[in-house]
Formats: sequence, structure tokens, C-alpha cells
Amino acid sequence: MGVCLDQRRIEREAAAGNWPERVLTDYFDDAVRQRPQVAALISHRCDDGSQTTLTFAQLKDRVDRIAANLRRLGVDHGDVVSFQLPNWWEFVAIHLACVRIGAVSNPLMTIFRARELEFMVGFAESKVLIVPREFQKFDHQSLALELQRRLPALRHVLVVGGDGENSFEAALLADNGWPPTYEMTPVTPNDVIQLLYTSGTTGRPKGVMHTSNTLLASAIQLSERLGLTSNDVMFMPAPLAHQLGFCLGMMMAIRLAMPLVTMDVWKPAKAAELIAQHKVTYACGSTPFLTDLTKTPDIDRLNLDCLRLFLTSGAPIQRPAVEEARAALGVSVLTGWGMTEIIQGTATYPCDSPGDPITDGSVFAGGEVRIVDANQRVLAPGEEGNLQFRGSTAFVGYFKRPDLYDIGEEGWFDTGDLAKLDERGNIRIVGRSKDIIIRGGENIPVFEIENLIYQMPQVSSAAIVAMPDARLGERCCAFVTLQPGCNLEFADMISFLEKQGLARQYLPERLEILGELPLTPTGKVQKFILRDMAAAFQNGD
Repeated sequence: MGVCLDQRRIEREAAAGNWPERVLTDYFDDAVRQRPQVAALISHRCDDGSQTTLTFAQLKDRVDRIAANLRRLGVDHGDVVSFQLPNWWEFVAIHLACVRIGAVSNPLMTIFRARELEFMVGFAESKVLIVPREFQKFDHQSLALELQRRLPALRHVLVVGGDGENSFEAALLADNGWPPTYEMTPVTPNDVIQLLYTSGTTGRPKGVMHTSNTLLASAIQLSERLGLTSNDVMFMPAPLAHQLGFCLGMMMAIRLAMPLVTMDVWKPAKAAELIAQHKVTYACGSTPFLTDLTKTPDIDRLNLDCLRLFLTSGAPIQRPAVEEARAALGVSVLTGWGMTEIIQGTATYPCDSPGDPITDGSVFAGGEVRIVDANQRVLAPGEEGNLQFRGSTAFVGYFKRPDLYDIGEEGWFDTGDLAKLDERGNIRIVGRSKDIIIRGGENIPVFEIENLIYQMPQVSSAAIVAMPDARLGERCCAFVTLQPGCNLEFADMISFLEKQGLARQYLPERLEILGELPLTPTGKVQKFILRDMAAAFQNGD
């Protein structure tokens, strides 16, 4: 596997008390004993409008059946189980079953197709792949069976809603008894339990490995900062196959024995109805989820007084979006920063003043951040540089690629993000190191320009990328999407930026208006796609 977890780190985290030294099924079993008839999961499907509600006791019955049957199919401790599922109840039950038997969960985004899946499932050498028969008019079953023919390690393809022996229902929900009568290897908090591929904003994904300790440490830290308890109700619209949904949605809800409401396809109006219906108190998602919810027509018809907190993470948010959400929803908007390798590194506090500058919050107990320059010199507050992190939630290696695990003896991980640190210890992400634009030797403040363009009333979203130039090396190309019914000319954009006092050498030199920006499923702009488009413009394509 290439796990990079040495005894020094284990001893350091144990001495600091940062790791819970438990696994998720420990908390789940506690919830089953203490709250057996409380709803654990409320799963809404948008294709047919159906809703599945499972109490903790009902969910346990399904988890134990799945665990026993995975063992019957030959899944052992340390084996990888891949599942490409929407936010359905089956996703949650499969992961809990994997923890039961010590298997490694490998959740896969439903947007992945043949090229991505063949690499990911093949590289993981997964024994089992679980898919829906069909989702959003795509035939996942046929693709999975084709992959099985190409991948020798893939013994079983199981289909939710399928027919015959390879259906999820027939293969995994039959009552074969739990616990098994044979001896099993105990699951420890430092075993790898998650293999999650990076989201692909910069190219080919890497397989990030996490343990129960690293994942649960993040869930505990965030829930304590937000003051969440079992009396809250969580709504998770973000994909469970992303770290935000997986750890800070599913795992955090189970750890707190808190009801979790999910939906499989993002529909803002339906989301608002679910929040009102189930008296949701806390929601979490990337910026587009919040902005879409804010702009839902007739949102004031619904009583959303129950919703206290909304945490945005995974993509930057601008002040206008925060203020609009507070006005429309009456919710406290929290911001944070995280990534697959770190999970949730920072967040603001619910008590922060609405008038405070928009930041991505401060680091949690058990973690540290610093800003350094190219020579690893620590920078003063207010200076922009490379963001580094070390702490209890850091991953334990890239699957089969220990050579890529570039964390030194001091434990600092270079996140690839550019950030500033203020005097109060809050960070603000200003871009990715790969997003730097150097025009004639001058570094361009990409985040500042994007923020200014975003303030134009015609603009819905904006991204700045480098456009190759023979003389200056690079120039700025602005990609924007517009508000409904609006137009924007290049000259109008330049005039606005000049009035804001932007230096002339920082002005974008091309404007492209798109119907939508290319995004990852969690709302991050895929700038490598925009860079390719800008390069094509420069080449005259």
C-alpha cells in the first residue's frame, strides 16, 4: 500500500490526545444501543421522489448483513471495496460494513466514466465494485461489467437495483449471520480504512489514504468548534464520495448519533423543502450549494428558522454571497479550508461577527499552519506565500506511491495552496501555486482580480488563468459566467477594474463568457481546463 505512518507520529498524537483511538463502528454501536429507534439516515432520491428512512437499529441490520456477505465473497482485512454510488443509504451501509471487517472503502464519484474508473479500480486492485444499475440516465451496470472483463483483480460487480446473482440486494442483503463463526483480524484505529482519489483539478488523481484516527480527529474537531450535538440534524447535499460528504457528513453524523439527511441530485428547491421538512439545523457544502439555495425562487415561503449554521468549504466564497445568504436564509455562514489529504484544516467560529473580514478561519487544536516562501522562509502576517499544514488529520500516504509523500521530519505538508495569514491566525486562500501568473516578470494577484470582477453586478462567477504570450511569457485571461439577462463587454470590465484602482499591468487582456465554469463535483473551478482553452486562444484555435 505504501502507508507512511511511523511510530514517532503515533506516539506524538497519542501523547497530545489528538486521536480518539476508536473506529466508526464503535460510535455506531453506541448509537444503536442508546438511540435504536432514532432516525440515523433519511435518504432522498430525486429520480422517483422516494425517501428511505432508517433508524440506527434498522441500519445496523443492513450493515451486518453486508459485512457478513462481503466476507463470504472473499473480502479480507485490507482488501479494497470500490463503490460508485450517489448519496443513497447503501453508500453509508457499505462503508460501515467495510469498517466492520477491516476492508478499505474506495468511494468513487458518479461522474467518473471508463477512463477514470479503469485507472482507479485497476490501480486499487479492488476485489468488489458496487454501482447503481442506472443513475441520471447513465448505464453504470454495463460499464462496470466491461471493466470486470479488463481488470483481473475485480472478482465481483454488484449492482444496486440489478437482477440475478450480481444484484446488490441478492448478494449482500441476504441474511448470512453476523458475527461470522471464523476468526477475524481485529480492526485498529491506525488501519487504513479509506482510499480516496484526489479531485483532479490539476490532472491525474492520486490515491489518498486515511485511517480511522485521522478521519475521526477531523470530524471531532469540527463538531466541537461548531457546537454540534446529537440534538442537531444535518443536511449533506455534497457527494458522500468526496471528503466533505464522507468525513464531515456521514462520519460526523454517525459519531454524534445525529440524523443525516441526504439527496442524490442537487435541486435547490427540493433541498429547501427537505431542510424545512426535517428541521435541519446544520448544512455543509461548497459555495455553489449555498448560493443556489439563496437564489431559490420563493424561498421565503418555507420556514427555515431551524437552519442555524451553513459551513462552506472546498471553494472560495466572496462577501456578496455571504451577505445574500444571511439575508435570505437567516443563517450563520461559516467558512473553512480543507483538502483530501488534510480533510478540514481550518474553519471560522459561529460567534464571529458578520462584519469581520471574510477568511477561511483558523486552524483546529491538533493542527498548525504556516505561510512560507519558495526558500521555506516563514512569512509575516499579511504576506502571500505557500500554505503548509501539519497535524493530527494529515493523511498517511498515497496508495502505492510512497515516493510522493513529501512530508519531512518536522511533519509539514505543502498543500499547493497560496494563502495569507492575518494577525488573528486566520488564513485566506488566494489561489493555487499552479495558478500563479507571471506577466513580464511580475506576479499577478489572481485572487484579488477575481474578487473584483465578482463584484460586478453582471457577473455570477469568475476565474483568471494564464494565457501564454511570446513576449511577456503570460497574460491574464478572464473567464466569467453572467447573471440571467445580463451582458458584459471587455471594455466594461476594464473600466470597472480601473475605477477600483487595479494597476494597469494586472488588467486581464482577454474576456471569455461561458455558460458555466468547469467545476469538480464539489464546486472547485478546474483551472487546468481553462488554461488549455486560453492556450488555444493564443494559438489562434
